[in-house]
Amino acid sequence: MNKLSVVGIGAGNYEGMTIAAVKAIEKAECIVGYTAYCELIKPYFPEKDFLATPMMQEVERCRKALELAADGKKTVMICSGDAGIYGMASPLLEMAGEYGVEVEVIPGVTAACSGAALLGSPLSCDFAVISLSDLLTPAEVIYDRIEKTAQADICLVLYNPGSHKRKDHLRRACEILLRYRSEETLCALAQNIGREGERKELMTLKELKNREVDMFTTVFIGNSLTQKIDGKMVTSRGYRYEK
Repeated sequence: MNKLSVVGIGAGNYEGMTIAAVKAIEKAECIVGYTAYCELIKPYFPEKDFLATPMMQEVERCRKALELAADGKKTVMICSGDAGIYGMASPLLEMAGEYGVEVEVIPGVTAACSGAALLGSPLSCDFAVISLSDLLTPAEVIYDRIEKTAQADICLVLYNPGSHKRKDHLRRACEILLRYRSEETLCALAQNIGREGERKELMTLKELKNREVDMFTTVFIGNSLTQKIDGKMVTSRGYRYEK
């Protein structure tokens, strides 16, 4: 059976890719992906054939990749971060049977991990990851999930917190969180993680509520044990340090 590999490329810089991801791409004849992601890795694999499609053409992109693989071409579908976390692994696995293609999922470093490393150690205990994009999930479902997470006092990572069309999603999420958490809860923004323009900023939940963010920002919201230590965001695991 012909095989298609769906590969998480992390943030898109070579150092942030796993060895397995690099090897899969090196073996491929054709690399399929969202235009921006293809542009990120082209400098590292200039000899490869790239088939790029714009945003909102995910199903068409999957079909093209499956068709190439079904025809016997060594093909890789690339995804930012991890292929199975808000990536293309799910639709490819759902569609693969139509083409008689085996789908291999190769993990990558998702923004929750790479952003946490940039900030310090905010996800040392239980945490949740929620996307604020309502393109595929109704907004009310998203906000209901945020409310349940807020009540649980676990750390929260928000993907896709804002765009030109979604300027108030983060504000509304913060309003829900503020019903259950202190205004002084430590939060952070990690922008352009692993890419040019990378930056981080720590702030309170009250301050986060009025911040403008974009699709290249990942938001971290601490729990009651999260604190700022030497400029780092750190969530205690509960160890006791005897002196």
